[in-house]
Amino acid sequence: MEKDSVLELLNDVKSGAVRPEEALLKLKTLPFEDVGYAKIDYHRGLRHGINEVIYGEGKTIEQISGIVSAMAERGQKNIMITRLSQEKANAIAENHDLDYDSVSRIGVVMRDAEIEQCGRIAITAAGTSDIAVAEEAAVTAEILGNKVDRMYDVGVAGLHRLLSQLEQIMSARVVIAVAGMEGALASVVGGLVACPVIAVPTSVGYGANFSGLSALLAMLNSCSGNVSVVNIDNGFGAGYIASLINHM
Repeated sequence: MEKDSVLELLNDVKSGAVRPEEALLKLKTLPFEDVGYAKIDYHRGLRHGINEVIYGEGKTIEQISGIVSAMAERGQKNIMITRLSQEKANAIAENHDLDYDSVSRIGVVMRDAEIEQCGRIAITAAGTSDIAVAEEAAVTAEILGNKVDRMYDVGVAGLHRLLSQLEQIMSARVVIAVAGMEGALASVVGGLVACPVIAVPTSVGYGANFSGLSALLAMLNSCSGNVSVVNIDNGFGAGYIASLINHM
């Protein structure tokens, strides 16, 4: 239940349209619902402003579909499913109105495509191999109601490519920098802008990249004070945090 729903319920009690006992019953079932294999957090939207997100990897089709159905019955919109395979998406789409993006592997049920009028989020990706993680960040931010500018294949191996996008980058309210290999893009971007930069290390790289560990450590050691770092390949986390910053 979102803040607007709680406020509407309280106003109904005030006006006499809903008896206090009925309101109490609704509020009792508000925090979460135990469906056996999951405890669905209906308070998430009230606390965070963003409903609970379903992590699709490791869950069965039946589990995902059950959670989606329960959330939909409570009137929730923008029910987001991350790390969702094409096979699972096809099965879920048989019973739900699913909008699925195969690059980011994000699905959303009952999508509310309205963009809130606020600043923009710029997403930079060092190489084409980083696009899947960058798209996870981009699609997450868009679902959460943000305008997103994409700037891909602008890594430091060809710095002029990044500098050609300088006006867009510097006018953004938040920048997400996605990079594998040595992860240098985040520090370069951080040195160019005045806004927060969210660095996303990816597992892209040769052996000494250690599946993203070298990029993670490089980003954590950035000398640009405006750079913060999320976990390896965590495009979702970057898009989520960027949305919170953008809507402040």
